[in-house]
Amino acid sequence: MKLNKKGKLSVLTKMKYGVGDFGMAVVTAMLQFSMLFYYTDIVGVRPGLAGTAMLVGKITWDLINDTLFGYLEDKTKSRWGKRRPYLIFGALPFALSFWGVFSIPQGLGDTAYFFLIIGSFILFDTFHTLTATAYSAMTAEITEDYNERTSLSTYRMVFSVIGYIAGAGVSGMLADIFANAFGVSIAQGWSLVALTFGVLGGISMLIPGLFLKYEPAVESKPSEIPPIKSILSTFKNKPFVMYVIITSIMSISFTMVTTMLNYYIAHQVHMEESGLLVMLAMMGTLAVFLVPCGMLSSGKLGKANTYALGLTIASVALIGVFLLPKGPTNLVYVLAAIAGLGFSAQWVCPHSMIPDVIEYDELMTGERREGVYYGVHATSGKITGALASAACGWGLELGGYLETLEVGQSQPDGAVLAIRIMFALIPAIFLLICVPLLRKYPITRESHAEVMRQLAERRANEKNK
Repeated sequence: MKLNKKGKLSVLTKMKYGVGDFGMAVVTAMLQFSMLFYYTDIVGVRPGLAGTAMLVGKITWDLINDTLFGYLEDKTKSRWGKRRPYLIFGALPFALSFWGVFSIPQGLGDTAYFFLIIGSFILFDTFHTLTATAYSAMTAEITEDYNERTSLSTYRMVFSVIGYIAGAGVSGMLADIFANAFGVSIAQGWSLVALTFGVLGGISMLIPGLFLKYEPAVESKPSEIPPIKSILSTFKNKPFVMYVIITSIMSISFTMVTTMLNYYIAHQVHMEESGLLVMLAMMGTLAVFLVPCGMLSSGKLGKANTYALGLTIASVALIGVFLLPKGPTNLVYVLAAIAGLGFSAQWVCPHSMIPDVIEYDELMTGERREGVYYGVHATSGKITGALASAACGWGLELGGYLETLEVGQSQPDGAVLAIRIMFALIPAIFLLICVPLLRKYPITRESHAEVMRQLAERRANEKNK
């Protein structure tokens, strides 16, 4: 990895790193936007059962593996460094296990479905966590610069948006194309889409794994703090605790939006054929505003305030979506674009904020523990995301949602109301809760500069001993 004369990362370095997020995003988007829909409307699983199985999968093994893998990666020593081995050797099992998530056979009983959903998810999540934790932690290792982290995260999020558009916007369309082209069932078409995206995801992770060769911005010894104490000590870091609270609330909100989008388009505005256009309106606008958002975040407004502004804009759009009357309307595209503008902050700000927290921890403890922090953060996001997904399944069942509809039959009014509430109203409220918390976020450009000054003095003194 090379820096230019001004100490900035090269564009090639940022692109080699950023492309890895395409693989993470394409599978994450397919899971977030289509997993519950696939179980209920394609396989025929009851929504309450599917939501419960997804929750159980996340609060068992998934509850501990992020922090465990993060701790182990922090202690890893290899000729490829701490993080790259997990991308190199985890890419293939990541791809194949994702394929398994969307290859559930039809016509089974509730018990079989319950354990198949849990088992396939746990297998995939193991390899996803190994690779995602390593990949995310690289941000804090590649550069310590406050603004360069924002720039690096912006490049990363450009690739993330491309992956999200693919994983969220074209999954259903590709499933139909594959089913017709190969003469298979629609369920098998979804399985082929998952295989395709899994392979693409694995390849994209191999690029930073094989070709992003860098020396960590700070040479550090493996953590000597015992595992349990290391994990628990992260909650003594006050900026990190506030960060986790904010991102956990945000996780609930965004998971509900992504999970319920297909249901809203199909049963509230009846625009199934325009679902891809709605997704493109949101994600396209999001992509356009990634760079301006990064500039605001690096400028006087700062990361936390930019994040708060974005969430405020997104919440206004969601309230508008909730108030739309039943039936097709072009206002959906307008509101989707406004939501994309707001959510651009979600794509940039959190990823550039968490490395700053790690320097704060280093000042407190004298150790750099990127993996543990990214692991704890990922765990909190997975738990809250799982609760939100399960809540969506339970809400659909309480509303009387029908997994299969006869020709000319519509979902009952209770189910449609549940869809509107879970897709728009609850997420908007949660976004607005985050705004005052972000306004009080303690790490600013100035405070981070002071932390880095103190760390530089400490490192210089240690080096001279």
